[in-house]
This record gives sequence, C-alpha cells and structure tokens, in this order.
Amino acid sequence: MKKIEVVAAIIYFENEIFCVQRPENKLSYISKKFEFPGGKIEKGESKLEALKRELIEELNFIPTKIEDLFLTVAHQYPDFELTMHSFKCYSETKNIHLNEHITSEWLTIENINKLDWAEADIPIVNRLIENGKSI
Repeated sequence: MKKIEVVAAIIYFENEIFCVQRPENKLSYISKKFEFPGGKIEKGESKLEALKRELIEELNFIPTKIEDLFLTVAHQYPDFELTMHSFKCYSETKNIHLNEHITSEWLTIENINKLDWAEADIPIVNRLIENGKSI
C-alpha cells in the first residue's frame, strides 16, 4: 500500500481557525471534504520547509509564526496510508487566497466540528476542541 507523508497548517487569526474544502476527487472519501491546508513532504525537505512551500503554493501565504509540532496523525484510507504532521500557524490577516481549494471558512473552536472533515483531519479537530476546553 502506498504511504504518503504530509504536513498541515492550523492557521489562526485571532480566535478563529482557517479551514479549507478540497475540490471534487475521484476518491469519494476525500472529495469535497474539509481539511487543514498543506501537502506532501518532498524528498530532502524538512517538515517546516514543506509546510512553508505548501502554504505558498496553495494559498500565497506566509505565516507570521509557526509553532512546534502540534499532532502527528497516522490514518489508513482505503487506497493509501497517510502520516500527517500538523503545526499551529498564525496570520495577521483573514485575506488568504485559495489556489487549489474550492472554499474556505474561518471558524472558532466552538464551531469547528460543524464541517464535513476528511477522516485524517478529525483527530486534529478533536485535539483542538479538547485543548480549547482546558483554556
């Protein structure tokens, strides 16, 4: 089975988190699902280098700050195995341009689970909600 290693950005502006929706895909289990922006780590790249590159490619976005690793998720989809490393990032604006996704939403922790998330992103959403309860 194919193994893919990716990075994902949990982008904050004030008390809201940036959520993006994937375009239609032949793989129904990820088609039009919401996710945190990011993508594949290329050979020779560090996780942070990949994250910065992907954010520029997907959103023309450079975060003002990137924190240490938030959560790594290993998820088995029907056609591939995914390892996703997520990082909290911060923005000084809500004006982020979508180059690949079909829509986006800025949501508070209280509303973040209202979206139809890709399965691999759900553990990140759940950890964010848990952490939000302890603040």
